[in-house]
Formats: sequence, structure tokens, C-alpha cells
Amino acid sequence: MTNLTETGFGYTDGDVDQNIHNTGPSLNELADLRYSRRQTLQRGGTAIVAATMGGSVLAACDSKVEDTGPAPTVSAGANAATNSGRTVTLTGTATGGASLATAWSQVSGPTVTLTGTGNTVTFVAPSVAAATPLVFQFAAADASNKPSVAQTTITVSPAAIGFAAVAKNKNDVVTVPAGYTVQIGARLGDPITGGAAAYKNDGTDAGFANRIGDHGDALYWFGLSSTGTRDETSSIRGLIVQNHENINQQYLHAAGASQPGGVRPETEALKEIECHGVSVVEYSEGANRAWTFSSTSTFNRRITPNTPVVFNGPVAGSDLIKTPYSTTGVAGRGTINNCANGYTPWGTLLTCEENWAGYFRRSGDNAARTAKELTSLSRYGVTSSSGSYGWSTVVPADGTNTTFRRWDARATTGGTATTDWRNEPNQFGWVVEIDPYDKSKAPRKRTALGRLGHEGCWPGKFVAGTKPAWYMGDDSRREYMYKFVSNTAWAAADATATDRLAIGDKYLDAGTLYVAKFAADGTGSWVALVFGQNGITAASAIYPFADQADVLVNARLAADVVGATPMDRPEWTAVNPVTGEVYLTLTNNNATLRPLNGTDAANPRHYNDPFGTAGTAQFGNPNGHIIRIKETSTESLTFTWDIYAFGAGADLDATNINLSGLTADNDFSSPDGLWFGRSSNASGLVKPLLWIQTDDGAYTDVTNCMMLVGQPGGVGDGGARTITNTGAGGATATQATRIGAAPGANLKRFLVGPVECEITGVDSTPDGRTLFVGIQHPGEGAATFPGGNPNAPTSHWPDSQATGTAGATVRPRSAIVIITKNDGGIVGL
Repeated sequence: MTNLTETGFGYTDGDVDQNIHNTGPSLNELADLRYSRRQTLQRGGTAIVAATMGGSVLAACDSKVEDTGPAPTVSAGANAATNSGRTVTLTGTATGGASLATAWSQVSGPTVTLTGTGNTVTFVAPSVAAATPLVFQFAAADASNKPSVAQTTITVSPAAIGFAAVAKNKNDVVTVPAGYTVQIGARLGDPITGGAAAYKNDGTDAGFANRIGDHGDALYWFGLSSTGTRDETSSIRGLIVQNHENINQQYLHAAGASQPGGVRPETEALKEIECHGVSVVEYSEGANRAWTFSSTSTFNRRITPNTPVVFNGPVAGSDLIKTPYSTTGVAGRGTINNCANGYTPWGTLLTCEENWAGYFRRSGDNAARTAKELTSLSRYGVTSSSGSYGWSTVVPADGTNTTFRRWDARATTGGTATTDWRNEPNQFGWVVEIDPYDKSKAPRKRTALGRLGHEGCWPGKFVAGTKPAWYMGDDSRREYMYKFVSNTAWAAADATATDRLAIGDKYLDAGTLYVAKFAADGTGSWVALVFGQNGITAASAIYPFADQADVLVNARLAADVVGATPMDRPEWTAVNPVTGEVYLTLTNNNATLRPLNGTDAANPRHYNDPFGTAGTAQFGNPNGHIIRIKETSTESLTFTWDIYAFGAGADLDATNINLSGLTADNDFSSPDGLWFGRSSNASGLVKPLLWIQTDDGAYTDVTNCMMLVGQPGGVGDGGARTITNTGAGGATATQATRIGAAPGANLKRFLVGPVECEITGVDSTPDGRTLFVGIQHPGEGAATFPGGNPNAPTSHWPDSQATGTAGATVRPRSAIVIITKNDGGIVGL
């Protein structure tokens, strides 16, 4: 029979352009096997027919073979239907004759790889744009080479979401649909570079420059060949590069963080610093689809806030980034608060520095600052009197060690940029390019892309002869959406260059940074942030710019000058690999920053979503939305837009709040992570899957954070809509907006995370059969300082994953989960 249910599967390449793989000999091979019946019998009946072309097989048989009876009776099973990306099992039957041998082959249709031998084989349905028949033939022959054949047709339709939605829940496990398996990958503290002992997870561990960092965030898979070279097609061995955004400070120390006499201990502060940054870790798939990571791979690497980096682009060498560490302004140390990411087609990662401003101690030095400096520091939020973790208070044993002093950004009276650390904040807020295959190359900060609270930096479609672009959100409420367009048109040959960071120099060091303006009629424009244009001059009343380096260091102020559209906390960007449309998560906003009369068409809602049994008011846009834009090309200066989906509980007002008609199967709040399936498999072709991850506080009275998967239409598939917003005092106001078609069944909840986590970071192997997902800060509610108890955590994940429970004192850890479909198909389809 033709079986479309779960089965074991070993296919490791989802590309539809595979050679046909027959499980028996070809017709030509059969012709070479014209033995006598005696020879055939002596060989045990092995020289027999494969599933080829019916009667022509007879002509290849020896005419002297003795007829010992009727040919076998065979069946290829009934015709069946499936969708792209799903696993199909073909099972044939054969009766009659002696020493039967059987084989399957493909007769017509897009070629697939058949895996297995004898009566049963499997394949993954290829990507198709319309219903497409694939014909397969099953053949059997007895010892005298009398064959019989039968055919079956599998009609493959375009990819569709293929699982039952996961219910909302508050369990302390990662919940996925039936038919899927969750494995745990690298966790906080796991040794990855040697020299580190096994992680005890009791707060006594040290040496985090050789361990997985905390708060794993965005991640990306870089394939490796069997010989350890770059291989973009590999789905069984590769490198996962993951950001480590922040820390659960309480769990890193035996009894919680301490600050005796207002001074942080050096060992505690060093541990916290080293838990930030980026990790590069080798993963591989073993028998029975078991995934492991190597703790000794020569590729493994930690990049921390202490790792040497270099500056490239227009700001390199500027007085604005000169420090005592780099008096020439061309070098720096490390990267911090790395959130979302991006990539390049030449095989590098773009990691993004997001909420870096709060790490610095700064206030109290106004008298030693210029008016321009104060404007800049205020606009970026470098205003703390202590810094987030008080690292600058450390008195190191080595009095010359500036590892901690650099976090004190106060200007000293009579000092300069090269005698104090006044400019250290200007060294952060950049997009950083890393070559994951070459640890000898220092990361490069690409200053042409501007200094922001960079959430991510996702590339648009690369088209030969067209200048490529990267799209970015600035993660703070009422900040902006940006894109960077290279000065250099794309040359496809650069994708395989061996000096990858040199290619980055070519495309990322010169170009134009733009900021988005959204119009009420569903159109928009990109405005250049270039010194001397659009009011960005030394005469600007908002901030007097000196040159292009000043513009890029103070990109937020330049965007203010040109009147960019403030957004409801713009975060991850993702680009549809088929249409090139750009999606942006707008996580949420509140009534203080966007009051009832402060909405606009692109940020249209103001309402209340009461929290918990007490019904605590949450006015503003607490559930967020996802906006999308459509351009003619990456070089375009105009676009059209609409809102793909509005976050909301299914029970909220469908007329003015739950505008996307969400149900219990797909309601969500505070979208954050965003990613489309790879175009190397069916999940990223024709109508790609869009994965949506949440970082929520507004809906956590109902459910833990989650990940959904959708199949969006396109900009303009909905229409105009006017809604009525409501303020805290009962006042109302109307707002016109542009709404995409309701997602309906084309959006489903795929995963719910453990207690108090954020779901963040997602990528797959090129074949789409393995999905990697980041689970960040489970149990963060008990990790606050002061007051939290590290020995009474609110989550015990990932230890709780196996049974749902764990010891009461087991501390939670951020980790990667590895998700596979039990039948071997493409995840999500």
C-alpha cells in the first residue's frame, strides 16, 4: 500500500533537484546479466529485474531461461495524495513464484530520492507550485527472471502546514505537536573549548570564556563538509553560531550576586561579562537522528565583551570612538547584548548589539561634557548612575587591568577621550560581522550600518547586478525601521570567496543608511541618512552634525531630523525568500509612550488587555503586531505596506482589537523573533513558512511564551480598515489602517516554552528536517536581584523536559532545543 503516515527516514537533503535513486539494477544492468538459469539459481536469484519499463525487461532476459510458471502477482498500492515536504512511504506486495526479488523506481514527475530496499521505500515530497503527479513503479521477478510490474501515482500539492496546533499552557517543558521529538542541545555553562570542567550549575562554576554563555538568543546554522570545510548544503554536520544577550545574574553565583561596600567582586563580574557575547559550536547528526554537539571541536569559539575587535567603515578612526584602548579609533574590545542577527551569502554571521546603553556608569559628569555629547548620551539612554551590573566598581587585583574600568563612561575633569572612557559607549550599538569558519579573524564592526539598539540585520533577496540591502529594527518603543543599501552591486561569484571578511569589506563598508517613513495610504519611503541631505547638517536644531561619521554614530538623531515614523518597538526583520517582502515585528507599546491620540496608520491600536484575575489594566498596544513592506527591488526608495497580523487574545474585541481574527489555535502576544524557512527545502519555496516567536508579559497570565508558524499571503491581500480605540478614561478615537487578510488556518501555534522563558532564535538545517530553537531565561522571575532566591527557582528547565518536573533546587538554564519530525519530513509541513 501507499502509506502517508510516520516512518523512519534517512534522507538528508531537501533539494527537489535530486537524481532518481533506484533501489534495484537498471535496464542496462539487467541486459548484462543474461546468465543461464543454472547460473541464476546459483547466484540465489540476485540477477533479477528492477522496477523499470514493463515488457522491455523481457527482451533483456536470456531466451533459454526455462519457464517454470506464471509471473509473480504484484501491487504498488492505491494512488494517494500528499503535500510538499511530507514523507511518503511506498509499500508494494508480490506473491507467486520462487526466490522473489523486488524493487521500486520512479517513472515520472519531479525527481526524488528513494530510500530503502525491497518492498518498502520512502521519499520526501518535492516542492511544487501546483498539484503534480509523481508515478512510481514496483516490480518483482522470480528466479527465472519472469517480471511483473505495477504503478502507483502520488499527487503532490503545494506545501501546507501539517500539524495540529499546540494548546496554550504554563507547563515547565517545551511542548511541540504530536509526531515531533525534542532534544536538548548546548546549555548555559556547557564546556565547549576545553579547559573547563563539567558544569555543576550551583553558582560555583567559572571560566565562561570556555563555556556556553547565558540568555541564548538568535542562532544560525553554517554547514560543514565531512572534511571540515564550508558546505552550504550540509544538513548533518555544521556550526551553530548563537548570541548570548544577557544574564540571569542570580543563578550564576552560589548565593546570588553580591556588592559589598558598593564594590562588585572581580570574580563575579568577570563571570557575568564572559556570559555575554557569541558562541560558535559544532553539531552533528548521528544514528537514529540523535544530535550532539562537540565540546572539543577546533571550530568552537567564544566571543565575549573582552574579545579584540576591529572597526570598519566610515566611523573607523573617528575621534568619536577613540579610547585609551585604541587611541587611533580603529579597534575595540568585544560585543555585548547581542540579540537578533543576520547573515551574508558569502558565509558570515551578522550579530547585533541591542540594549548596550545600560551597562555603562555615566551620570554625574555633565559639567565635563559638551552640549552635543549630552544630547547624544541622552538620546541613546546612557544615563545610569551605576551601570546594569556595577562592573565599573570592581577594583581588580591587577591595577592596570581596564576590563572593568572601561564600563565607567564618566568624563573626567581635564581628561580626554584617550585618558578616560567617555567614548566607550560609542564603541557599541553596531552590527558585527563574524567568520564562523575562521577563528583567527577578529570580528569587524560595520559602522556604515549605523549605531542603534540593533535588534537584527536581515538581508533582502540577492540579485546579480543589483545592490543588496539589509533590514534592521531599533529595539525600543518609538524607534525606527532602517535599511542599509550597499554601494556595490551583487556579484554571485563572491558567495564562494575564501576570504569572507574581505567580501564583507566590499559590500558592508560603503553604502547608504535609510530610515522608513510610513504614510497613511499604505505607501512609504526610505529617507537617506547622509550628512548634508534632508536637514542633516551642522545647522540642525536637533543635533549639529559634523560629518558622516557623526551621522552614523548618532543615527537615531539623524532619523529624528528627517521625521521617520516612530514604531511600536521594532524588533526582528525577516525577508520572504520568494517574494522579497520584508516583515518586521512590532513587539508592543504602552499608553505613556503612545497615548490614545498618538496612534498612526502603521501603529494603529490603543486598547486595554486586562492582566490576570485582578484585571490589571494594560493600555496601549500590549500585544503588538507584525508589519510588512513590498519593494520593487532592494534599491527602491519607496514601498507599499500593510499589517500581516495583530497580536491579541482570541477573546478580545474582534472589531477593534483582535483584527486578525485569531482563535485559540493561533492567538499570541508580543511578537519578537521572526524567520522564514530556508529556500533550500520546501518550507522556503513557493509559499514559505514564517516562524514567529514571542517575548511576552501581557499574555503570560494565560500561557508561556510560544512559537507559531504561518504561511502569509502578500502585501495588499487585505484592505483598508478604520477602528475605534479606547483610552483609560473611556475616551475613544478612530484610526485608519491597512490590514492583511486574516491568517485563519494558515497560522498555527507550533511550540510553547517552559515557565517564564522567551522563545528566541530559530534556524534549520538546509534540508528543513531539523529545527534549532533558542529557549532563553526560563525561571527568570526568581532571578531578580535583590530579593530572588537562586535555590528556589520558578523553573527547572531543561532538567524538567524529560518528566515535566525536577528537583526543587535545580537551577534553570538557557539552552537550544533540536526538533525533528518523527517520520523524517520537513518540520512544520
